[in-house]
Amino acid sequence: MTPEDCMCLVKERQPEKEVDENGGLGPAHDGDEGERVDGSNHLFLREAPILTEESGISKDYNCQDKKVGSREELVLRKDMCKQGTKLSRRDRVELGCRFQRAVSSCDWELAWNLLVLAKAQALNDVLCVALDSVWFLTTHEELDGITGLIKKIIGDGANDFTRAILRTSFLASCVSACQSKMMNLTDAVGVTTQRLHERLQECQGDEVLKVEASTKVQKFTEWALKCIRFHSHYQENRGRRRRNQSTIVEVQLQLSAFKTFLELAGDHLTGKDFTEAFDAACFPVALFSSSFDPGWASGISAIAVQGLLGMLVEGGADNVNQCFLEASRFGSTELVRILLQIAQRNSLDIDVDLALVFASHYCKIRTMECLVEEGNAANLLGPLVRASERGCMQVVQWFVNQGCGDMDLCLALIAATSSSHLGVSAYLLSQIPHHVLAAVSIEILKTVSERSRGSLDGVAFLLCNDFLGDPTATYAVADSIASSNDEVVAPELRAFLKEHWSEDAFAEGLSSGQDHYVNFMRILQRGGSPICLMDLPPPLVTAIVYKPLYRECTEAGGKLLPQKLRGKLVEAASRLGGRQVDNDSPAKELLAILEHHLPRHFLPL
Repeated sequence: MTPEDCMCLVKERQPEKEVDENGGLGPAHDGDEGERVDGSNHLFLREAPILTEESGISKDYNCQDKKVGSREELVLRKDMCKQGTKLSRRDRVELGCRFQRAVSSCDWELAWNLLVLAKAQALNDVLCVALDSVWFLTTHEELDGITGLIKKIIGDGANDFTRAILRTSFLASCVSACQSKMMNLTDAVGVTTQRLHERLQECQGDEVLKVEASTKVQKFTEWALKCIRFHSHYQENRGRRRRNQSTIVEVQLQLSAFKTFLELAGDHLTGKDFTEAFDAACFPVALFSSSFDPGWASGISAIAVQGLLGMLVEGGADNVNQCFLEASRFGSTELVRILLQIAQRNSLDIDVDLALVFASHYCKIRTMECLVEEGNAANLLGPLVRASERGCMQVVQWFVNQGCGDMDLCLALIAATSSSHLGVSAYLLSQIPHHVLAAVSIEILKTVSERSRGSLDGVAFLLCNDFLGDPTATYAVADSIASSNDEVVAPELRAFLKEHWSEDAFAEGLSSGQDHYVNFMRILQRGGSPICLMDLPPPLVTAIVYKPLYRECTEAGGKLLPQKLRGKLVEAASRLGGRQVDNDSPAKELLAILEHHLPRHFLPL
């Protein structure tokens, strides 16, 4: 599956379902019995019969009784087979349920006897049941029992190897995922549903297909968890205490049994089968990812997944990189770690740098850490710039902490400022040395202007925040661009800087301030207002004259004022202070002079 795709393709033909009288979900096979739920590109084929603890297991059998059903019934069914009578669908469902109970309780004699009844499609049913059971093996005796049954079933004519490998790969992954921590199986269904919903929300696609895919994936996950619960029930009744994890010996037995199946299947399994099975095995790990313990990927449960995926790669699975990119996109850190190890062991090429782009785009910090520290992702610039364009502060900070170069940070600054993510811009400004900014200051302003789609707010932000850390230098850069004849400079940028940030703008501000003072004095002395301004308190007169200027300066914000506004402020401060102030005086000092002469209730709290 490509990183842009998610579970949205559903095969049109959907076979019927049957439920046996005990509550077990049974198969209904009419030719092509497959259901494709894409999003993981794998084929989830119909689940063979299983029963849960609540399914009425003791109706005609309990775990202490080693014989399932009456011997008379078995004899009768054998007679049916001898007579060439085809088993009805109901008979097949019942046969599958009985076979599963026999296998789960390690009643090998009964399991072999039941095989006599299995013909045609029923053989494929019991093959799936037997193969699913390998992930619950605990002893060498059980290994011999299961592998013997699998050999017998295949020898008798079972041939639906595709269905068997796909569903058992999905189940095996679910078993390992559920063993990652003490988690109630009912809660596991909720976790899966929530994770799937989150993943679908992040994907493009038809909403109806998303809902349909979600329903189907939930159904298969519930099937897998029922199967786990079913086998756990029989293990407990055989005296095995419940454990959170299998032992390394048990995992080796399970992988050995699966390998035996692959050897028996031989050339009947194609590279496509292995590819889809690989996808099916990855899918549950990705869904359960957020529920894993931090060290899961180095634990025994992960060894089982690694062994399974490793055999599928050896068989011909060629979608390791696809699954790796998808896992990175959705932040399935544990699966990312496993796939990194598999790729290394099998000398496979995977795109770690592209995976980092996906992980950073969706703000998957843990996955990003894994890709850099364990995957040795080296191209940090691309994802840093993209994160800056989106204004994702957390990701930008993470990249900065990785030790990105100064020029990389300058490019990120341009991206953030051009996209009006000024909080990120301010953070990046604090991380870049001033001498580095000075060396590329003209290019930064020009590029921000070009990429801002007609807005010059980003340019104004950099100048107001004294992006060079030196007012004289910052004003000089603005003036040099305003007075430049370089055709590369956009006319809009040149006109903006000339009007507000150039030396000429400062001179115009001074002149405008002087004209304003003269005009006010004329009104004061010659005005015909019935209110005599000369009789007002001096602070109130000052407020009438300079409150608009004071408001304009405070609303401008930043460390520096535009030159034109600063020129007006210098003129006002000189008039109020009774002396000519220095033209280079900081705006903060000039505003303090105004505030000293304004009434208190005119000042901000």
